[in-house]
Amino acid sequence: MSAVALTVCFEDPFWVGILEITEGGETRATRIVFGGEPTDAELHEFLLRHGSALLAKAAANPPVPADARPSRPRVNPKRAAKLAAREAARAAEGRRGTASQEAVRLEYEQRKAQGTADARARKADRAERRRAAALAKKKARHRGH
Repeated sequence: MSAVALTVCFEDPFWVGILEITEGGETRATRIVFGGEPTDAELHEFLLRHGSALLAKAAANPPVPADARPSRPRVNPKRAAKLAAREAARAAEGRRGTASQEAVRLEYEQRKAQGTADARARKADRAERRRAAALAKKKARHRGH
């Protein structure tokens, strides 16, 4: 069974949407920047226009295990603070945020790695062109001798 959710929240200075696909215990997500606060009608029109592309983009992102959050009985506030601090310390060591935030972070890291590799290839191509041009100039200078 799969579930799709779009969450719109404010991340200073823009309104951002996070599209989550939860399927088989795994969550995949993608992030959309809206700019100004979108109305319900604008969201509806946006999803009708770009929904399939967003789903494909989210499905292409790496999956992250979805957290199974069991319902817990009410906890003493002091104990809840202690558990929250322990959870925050554990989250700081490893995974940060929710499963959808983790999926968005992985997507960002993939795009960043791809961009770095592309930049490195462009730089090598530029250096190769410069070497070829310098060699051609050098040969042209010595051509008549």
